[in-house]
Amino acid sequence: MRTAIGMASLIALQLVLALPARGETPLAGAFAQAWKRQPAAAALGERRQAAAARIAAADALTAAPPALELLARSDRFNRNLGAEEYEVGVALPVWLPGERSGARAVAEAEAEALAGRSLALGLRFAQVVRDAWWAWQAARDEALLAEGRQLAARRLRDDVVRRVTAGDLARADLNQAEGALELALAQQAEAGAAEAVARYRLESLTGEPVAAADLQPEPEPREAAAAHPLLRDLQAQADVARRSAELARVQSRANPELAVSTRQDRGSAGTAFEQSWALALRLPFGGGPRHDARVATANAEAIEAGMAAEREGERLAREATAVRELVAAARVRLAAAERRARLAVENRGYYDKSFRFGETDLPTRLRIETEAFEAERALGRARIALAQGISQWRQALGLLPE
Repeated sequence: MRTAIGMASLIALQLVLALPARGETPLAGAFAQAWKRQPAAAALGERRQAAAARIAAADALTAAPPALELLARSDRFNRNLGAEEYEVGVALPVWLPGERSGARAVAEAEAEALAGRSLALGLRFAQVVRDAWWAWQAARDEALLAEGRQLAARRLRDDVVRRVTAGDLARADLNQAEGALELALAQQAEAGAAEAVARYRLESLTGEPVAAADLQPEPEPREAAAAHPLLRDLQAQADVARRSAELARVQSRANPELAVSTRQDRGSAGTAFEQSWALALRLPFGGGPRHDARVATANAEAIEAGMAAEREGERLAREATAVRELVAAARVRLAAAERRARLAVENRGYYDKSFRFGETDLPTRLRIETEAFEAERALGRARIALAQGISQWRQALGLLPE
């Protein structure tokens, strides 16, 4: 039953990461593409086969593969009287009492641990992709804002040129407008370079160019994952350690061996071969310091893994609460940024009209333009912060991008 659960988890993980979901966000598509390129994803099939093979080995009739024993004896190199002896036998390693069931329990626990480890690796990699994705979105938003500021500064400069030519403004005003344009061009170049670096980092994960898309946050989590992958991974490791400790207590000695053999021999040349059969049992001595050391080591690993799972569960619960509060704060910040941006846009419209009528000087007009730009930047950052906060919330709850 445990094995079936482990295999089902692995299959579910592969389906989630390989197939596009309906209405998935661009982030989810980037994550699915990036996961296909990961060595851990490529090795899942072979690891699953190894887990199945360990379970099959625990179901075998013998504790280890049988061994073939061959013996030939002759006096050809000394007396040379024709004495010959041939023996063929098979040695069968025998399970210790309780060892077979314990070995199967360990193999099933390892299969479940493989499923938990794979899901945990997927979630950890989701954090890497999420960080790269939102870093690119933030850099892209800065680049778009810088481009808009450059266009606005160019339009203002052209307007000042016309008014200086008409004699409405002084040459110093043109210098100020030119300086504002050069500053906007420098900021645009800097933002463009930062966006390119962030995009290349993301593309190094996906392995293909990422298409620009409108900001699309992940859906807000309605509930946590049934079993958090990180916690499940540690719990599965603890279960493997406990099962291994139980098996170590049973394996108090090396496996006995049952040997069945047949022998044909003759005392001298010309006499007939005689055949005999033999049944042998080999019983190794056990116990002692070596066994005690194995049991103590296995118990220590079980205790350590169990406590690690408990501490991780506490940390995940606190992290989910903290991230949820950050998302709530991000919503308040976004609402304030939207109001500020709306007021800044209105003021820019008022002062633009006032400047064209000659009622406002250029320094005031430039200051209002800067305030509007900063308000738009704050709004963009607030939107991305909320979207990123929702991603972190999903990450804390153990949910993959969708």
